[in-house]
Amino acid sequence: MASPPDKSKTIKLERYNSYIRRLHSTKVINASSKLLFRATLLIALVLILFFTLNYPPLSDNIPSHAHLHHHHNFLSTAFFTSAGGAAWEKQVRHSSTPKRRNGLSVLVTGAAGFVGSHCSLALKKRGDGVLGLDNFNSYYDPALKRARQKLLLKHEVFIVEGDLNDASLLRKLFDVVPFTHILHLAAQAGVRYAMQNPQSYVSSNIGGFVNLLEVAKAANPQPAIVWASSSSVYGLNTQVPFSESDRTDQPASLYAATKKAGEEIAHTYNHIYGLSLTGLRFFTVYGPWGRPDMAYFFFTKDILQGKPIDVYQTQDDKQVARDFTYIDDVVKGCLGALDTAEKSTGSGGKKKGPAQLRVYNLGNTAPVPVVNLVSILEGLLSRKAKKHVIKMPRNGDVPYTHANVTLAYKDFGYKPSTDLATGLRKFVKWYVNYYGIQTSLKKGSAISSEHPEGSA
Repeated sequence: MASPPDKSKTIKLERYNSYIRRLHSTKVINASSKLLFRATLLIALVLILFFTLNYPPLSDNIPSHAHLHHHHNFLSTAFFTSAGGAAWEKQVRHSSTPKRRNGLSVLVTGAAGFVGSHCSLALKKRGDGVLGLDNFNSYYDPALKRARQKLLLKHEVFIVEGDLNDASLLRKLFDVVPFTHILHLAAQAGVRYAMQNPQSYVSSNIGGFVNLLEVAKAANPQPAIVWASSSSVYGLNTQVPFSESDRTDQPASLYAATKKAGEEIAHTYNHIYGLSLTGLRFFTVYGPWGRPDMAYFFFTKDILQGKPIDVYQTQDDKQVARDFTYIDDVVKGCLGALDTAEKSTGSGGKKKGPAQLRVYNLGNTAPVPVVNLVSILEGLLSRKAKKHVIKMPRNGDVPYTHANVTLAYKDFGYKPSTDLATGLRKFVKWYVNYYGIQTSLKKGSAISSEHPEGSA
């Protein structure tokens, strides 16, 4: 019987071949890993080069300490709804670059607001650089703010959508543009709304203002700042007309208190950091593209709709009167304050000498009873108002305002020239055009809804 074949050599050969295959696979895997690592490294280097070319340093004039925030600003930019990238920076620079020789470069906060949109357009039309900032909040219909934004964009005024309390965004803007001036008009407005939402006034009028001043003080160069205070700071003052030297320590509303706080905060930053600060106390500003929460605006709306309107009297049956100031006159006052604002004296947050600190009334100097305003609107709208005369509630409103503007006239030639009847005619013409209302208007108005600065 034959013996079985010897398979030991075959088994050994198969084991050897298996070993060779495993060894080869290991080498392939190792080679593949090295190739993948090198490819990943190459892609990373390409990406770094791409971002370096597309996101260059923001400014050659950034002080050394500002470079510490550069990477933070760059990373946080991704979270801004309308900020970041080379295209955005180009738009910001283009909007804020003056076209006239020695023109201003102005950051206008609240640029989509009533006064802010008028001032932005007026500055741009005379050749200054203007960059807007607005958070488009819903205190009143944001659609009106968007319409103002659209109009400003036609005139190459870009509005950055953001909040005053966003310090990273503010630093980003100052990194991109060396602003010469700030026109700070952003605020939580309205006297009565403070009883519903008091925190919004503290957050915007105090917190937002301080945040803006903190960024401005650290800028190099520091900008000169003109900002909106209010005639409300006079509060329960009974000495008329109201003068800048009158007492302002008896506010009648939280809104007034926050504006008074703003004046004290301005004094502090001027004293410690050398910021040039000018406060403007506005007296009941009205006109085209105005605020829907103002009496002249919702009176017009309600009269046209046949709804009754509440006309206030004082607790002792006296007429309530306001120093109604037309928007064109206020714009001229704002530009006059900007043009006469001296440079801030600090650098990198350190004061180097005394800086300018001013406060002015911007009013019309001719108080008009609210019942007279209603009569003018009735004539313009050819409608009779359904008046409901009631006692003024204790909601922070004051019964009477009257501005003494001698100081503003002396320092920058402020001289209001528009009476209430003329101003309301222009407002009503804008109102019916904007809302597409068919009505017979009293002749004599030449204003167009395309021009938010009215007849200026």
